[in-house]
Parts: sequence; structure tokens; C-alpha cells
Amino acid sequence: MSPRLLHYSDVENAYDDPERIGRLAGTIRDRDGDDALVVGTGDNTAPGVLALVNEGRQAIDFFAAIDAELETFGNHDFDFGADATRHLVRDSPQTWLTANVRQNGDRFASDHTETWTIREVDGARIGFFGVTDPRTPSINPAATGLHFTDPVAAAEEAVAELRAEGVDYVVAVSHLGSDDEELAVSVDVDCILGGHVHSVVEERIDDTLLVRPGVNGAAVFEIELGPDGANATRHDPREGPLDESVAEILRSRMEEADLTEVVASVDEPISRSHAAAFRGESRIGNFVADAYRWTTDADVGLQNSGGIREGDDLAGEVTVGDLISVVPFKEPVTVAELTGQELLDTLRQASGANVAFGEPDWWHAHLSGAHVTWDRQTHELVRATVDGDPIDPGATYTLATTDYLFHTDHEFPALDDQHRTDTYDIQYEVLAEYARECGVDPTVEGRVVWDGEDR
Repeated sequence: MSPRLLHYSDVENAYDDPERIGRLAGTIRDRDGDDALVVGTGDNTAPGVLALVNEGRQAIDFFAAIDAELETFGNHDFDFGADATRHLVRDSPQTWLTANVRQNGDRFASDHTETWTIREVDGARIGFFGVTDPRTPSINPAATGLHFTDPVAAAEEAVAELRAEGVDYVVAVSHLGSDDEELAVSVDVDCILGGHVHSVVEERIDDTLLVRPGVNGAAVFEIELGPDGANATRHDPREGPLDESVAEILRSRMEEADLTEVVASVDEPISRSHAAAFRGESRIGNFVADAYRWTTDADVGLQNSGGIREGDDLAGEVTVGDLISVVPFKEPVTVAELTGQELLDTLRQASGANVAFGEPDWWHAHLSGAHVTWDRQTHELVRATVDGDPIDPGATYTLATTDYLFHTDHEFPALDDQHRTDTYDIQYEVLAEYARECGVDPTVEGRVVWDGEDR
């Protein structure tokens, strides 16, 4: 036999579905054994409805149930501030690894974390180290007090130390997303267990196996380490056994949160898929952007695609909890005042070709009050209107969006603090009030059109 690793990542909204989290736990426990270690690679405490209510501590129930051994930090693991993360790490059963997260010059939560560690599994000595996306302070406002060093340089140092210890295998526990590819070609590791990017990935880069399990419990990878290299088997938790004890714990937490107020009813289910978030105009995106504009009376509403979380369709009775799960962040809706030229620049920055992460054909803005036509071949804005009129570069416009976009330089860099003019309620509170007053019945109506298609 050979040592095995059971890899999960980006659990996020799965906590809000007791059966889904129960089947994820059941799948991991079903494949576990004395010759295996359970390893997570970040964003396994947040975001989500329960995460918002419990500041990520609902994850401890899950970690304990699956006998989690190792973990690293994702950007959302800092959603509630460094102190909350430190307490969560202290109370978690697994060892948290970080080679590149620093606070006040020291390794973050140094009393409860390690840069690297060695585990003996089935007669083999395996070295592990953890790295996190250095852009995290830009992605997550709650992480601004932390410092993230170059992950490749940190990895090189950790690998050198592990190889000097005479380990049989070296495994990167990574929340770098697409930067895993650079890690694979730069550092001598046998396997990269990745996260951050929500698509399921299994590929080999030279002699290094790279896997990412997707989001919301989409997959569990079983990695076998052997003399001929690492090999992966993908398991679908939807087809796995149900751990009813985990499902019941999370079900009880949901009931205690009291998020069951029904605010509207949906006749035609509204998709919250990856395509609905990132492939252009969608009903869920229009609903969110419309709510922002309705609440603020702004000229334009804008919701960044990454802020809309994947999950089950909105269908039938819609509760406050359902709406929190759409945008599960403690971020207010904020209004900006922009010139027409700045608004045009903002719309151009919605193209995936102009964003520093994701895929070139993604679209990152859901809009209300504005219509755009975009040429996906030349990556150019062909036409843009507000209230039916072409945007005047010299005029002034108001735009309602999430406050997050004024903090980050990761998306929509045309927006910054100097543009902020007013702040409203938290995003999901705005959605709930809009749903109570106006219902939830969005339509796709040609707000975002690719050049050559009819509007």
C-alpha cells in the first residue's frame, strides 16, 4: 500500500445545506483510514450564512467529524478579523500551516501554527507546508493588518528544509489559485493540493500533480503517493454516504440562527450557478444590482460577480437566510459619485481580460440602470448607456455597489475612497428589504450584450 491524502477545499456555502455538508463529511470519513491524512486548503471556515452568524466557528464541528489533520489559510478565513481567526485556529483539531502569512514580523498565530510539518503515513515520511495568496489584504479588507510574503520564495525555503530532513515526499498545501502553476514549475514538490479558484482541476505539470476540489463540497480528491509519482481519484460527495451527525449539528445551528423569515416567493427558480455569476447578465445578478439601485436611488447599480456566491437555486419561499447566502458578507452598500469617463473605465474593468484573476471570458459586473455592449474578440467597450442615453464622459453619475470595491485594487481599480459619498445597510439587509417591497422576479433583458448579438 501507499500513503493517501484526502483533500477538500473551499467548503464555503456547503455549511448552509445540512445534507451537503453531511455528505462531504461522510465521503471523507468513508475513504479515511490508518494509511490516510485529511488535508484542507483554505476557505473552509467562510463565507456563508452560518459563517456570518458564527464567525466561522461552525467549521470546528466539521473539522472534528472528519478528523482533519492539516489546513492552510484561504482569504475568507480572515473574514471576521485576525483575532477571530486566531481563536478559531487555537480551537481547531488540526495543525494549520503557513509559510508566508505574517503579523508584526512573526508567523501569524505562531503559538498555534507551523511553517511546515512532517507526518509519517503508512511507513512514508511526508513533508507539508502551507502558502496563501499574497493578494489577500486586497481581496479581504479584514486582513489588512497582515503581511503576506512571496509564496514561491517561502515555498523554496520550506522545501529545502523538508528535503534536508530526508522526507520521502513534499506536498504543498496551497490557497494560491491559478498561481499554483508557477509554484509547480518553481519548486520541487511532488503534489500541490490547491484551492481558491472554484473550478475542479486535476492536471500534471512536469512531475508535479496539481488538484483543486472546487467549491461548496464539489469534490474530494484521494491522492496516492508512490515511487512512480502521485495519482488522484476524484470522489463526488453528492453520491457519498450521509454523516447524519454532522448534518444534525449544522441543522441545529441553522435553527438557532433564526434566519427563517420569508420575505418573498419565487415562481421560476433563479440559478446561482458559476455561469450565472461569471458569464454575463443573469437573473440573480439583476436582482442584486436592482436592489442596490432601488435602495439608494443611484443612477447605476453594480454587483461584482465574485461577490455572488454559488449555491442552490432561489425557489419557492425565499428567506432572509437564502438572501444572506447570496452575498454572505458584512459589507454595506455604498454609493460613489463618478464622472462619465470614470464610469466608462469602471465598465471596461468588468471584462475578465482586464481582471487579475479568473478567466479571460468571464464578465465581472451585474448592472442595473445601465446597458453595455462588449466586443469579446477585441476586449473593447462598444456601447454604454444609462437610462437609455449614451454615457457622457463629462457628466456626473451615481453608482451603488458593495463597499468592498472601494477597498480592493483587485477588481475595478477605477473605484476608490475618494468616490464614496454615502453608505447604506449591509448587502443582504438591502436585498431583504427590496424583496419584501418589490418581490423577487428578475428577468434577463439585454443589460450586458456581446457585440453582434441583438439587444
